Amino acid sequence: MNYSILLMAIDSTTSVSWSPKVAIVMVVCNILAIAFGKLTMKDYAKGPAMPSPNLFGGFGLPAVLATTSFGHVLGIGAILGLSSIGAL
Repeated sequence: MNYSILLMAIDSTTSVSWSPKVAIVMVVCNILAIAFGKLTMKDYAKGPAMPSPNLFGGFGLPAVLATTSFGHVLGIGAILGLSSIGAL
């Protein structure tokens, strides 16, 4: 097998160091994911309630976990993409 392509991919990766720009990108991605979840989920208040429902927009625990997980996936993609083009 030809492992040189795999080794090049591993060697060419660079990690992004934390900065306020990285944090802003992650926060924006999470806000977008929460808004998307609020607009598309049928019963976002279903399931165990959060300690202060008004603070969490009326979301139940499953909806909070789902939307913030989706937001982090979007954020990781955005951070890696922006860092690869040199914007971060």
